[in-house]
Amino acid sequence: MFRISQFIAEIDTPTPPGPRRNPPGPVVIWNLLRRCNLTCQHCYSVSTDTHFPGELSTPEIYRVMDELKAARVPVLILSGGEPLLHPDIFAIAQRAKAMGFYVALSSNGTLINTDNIDDIAACDFDYVGVSLDGLGATHDRFRRMAGAFDASLNAIRLCRDLGLKIGVRYTMTQDNAQDLPGLLALIEDEAIDRFYFSHLNYAGRGNKNRASDARHRMTRDAMTRLFDTALTLRQRGIAKEFTSGNNDADGLWFLHWVRANFPEAAAHIEAKLNQWGGNASGVNVANIDNLGKVHPDTMWWHRTLGDVRERPFGDIWRDRSDPVMAGLQAFPRPVEGRCATCSHLGICNGNTRVRAEQLTGNVWAEDPGCYLSDEEIAH
Repeated sequence: MFRISQFIAEIDTPTPPGPRRNPPGPVVIWNLLRRCNLTCQHCYSVSTDTHFPGELSTPEIYRVMDELKAARVPVLILSGGEPLLHPDIFAIAQRAKAMGFYVALSSNGTLINTDNIDDIAACDFDYVGVSLDGLGATHDRFRRMAGAFDASLNAIRLCRDLGLKIGVRYTMTQDNAQDLPGLLALIEDEAIDRFYFSHLNYAGRGNKNRASDARHRMTRDAMTRLFDTALTLRQRGIAKEFTSGNNDADGLWFLHWVRANFPEAAAHIEAKLNQWGGNASGVNVANIDNLGKVHPDTMWWHRTLGDVRERPFGDIWRDRSDPVMAGLQAFPRPVEGRCATCSHLGICNGNTRVRAEQLTGNVWAEDPGCYLSDEEIAH
């Protein structure tokens, strides 16, 4: 994840750069179940509204939570499918909070309503993220459900009004890029705390729809808009969090933006970007799917590192026998092509390996999602 707002703040309020450090344990994105009431175009888990056999039981989930705590995992992101369809979601969330985890809920929002908002608030989630793919009809088309946008916006308002930190997640393609300006306006108008811009990654249903991925120029323009918006809101004294994910070339594009607009801050920003270190799949990010399989992140369901029914999570995560996992945890990674010759490999860390694998069959090939030119990655 690239924390845009934090780097914007470094322009006028710099903090001393330091060495690159990894947290004691990874953030765990946990797909508690695969069932979902929607069938979204870019779903990485290819969920549908049906029961999937073999999923972890609630007692098994509790046991794994104890293992995660022992492995010094700081953050649990409860996801699905749609996590609110899990019959014990509130008990799971409350137990996680009591154990001291930072606990986030990742929902499509359509099931958050006046019947359950008090239960959601009682869980005291540290963050609630709701996906929006655009405004009105655009969102409904992507979510394949009439009225989905209105239901999700209502969910956002219910969470906001009860004091929960609320954010919007948006995945851009050529078919919804036109709605980005409106969504950014919505963030301000509705007093939404956070906006997460996700690049399309080639996994699950997103892999089947990769032909509609936004072209590189569109991506550059979108990221520049995000940088400009984050800066303008900061200058106006409006606190918002802007982040992006699934394309760590965003860090290098930000450096070029700083060089063009704040050249006096460029050297400092470059040092802070190297401290950040780019892609963290298999290092600072882990995924547990609904069956208990462990993956380097949510886009790697085709590659299993282990099964929490067979081995404790910590043992799985520390195991370097898998060559891909060993490569992901190397710094620098053994990347090839343009990524190997990039002068700023330390900033993006080879970007998203799963995208390279899906298109070339080679995990270490250059990332086709890098939207910078040969000249830009050379300087």
